[in-house]
Amino acid sequence: QVQFVESGGGLVQIGGSLRLSCVASGTISTKTVVWHRQTPGKEREGIASIMSGTPTTFYHPSVKGRFVISRDNDKNTVYLEMTSLQPEDTAAYYCNFVDQTAPWGQGTQVTVSS
Repeated sequence: QVQFVESGGGLVQIGGSLRLSCVASGTISTKTVVWHRQTPGKEREGIASIMSGTPTTFYHPSVKGRFVISRDNDKNTVYLEMTSLQPEDTAAYYCNFVDQTAPWGQGTQVTVSS
């Protein structure tokens, strides 16, 4: 069973940038991967996805134009480049396959402060 490990989060000021990484324990080349985020008391929501192959990407309107998802299948890794960070981006960030068949990892915390 493939497991994901997220990293790269931290404390950043408004307008700052971070690059998150999501490393899988097995091959991800044939599957769509989704970055999600969750804040306390709210459901986890998908914010960016990247398909295998082309690769086609999709973004939630709240992050479109500011976040970029990419993948390196040779490294079994998916990245999330985040720019122009705002306080509302503060959350724990997770990745998973689109069908959510992998167990949820520990996530990586992103905190945006003024």
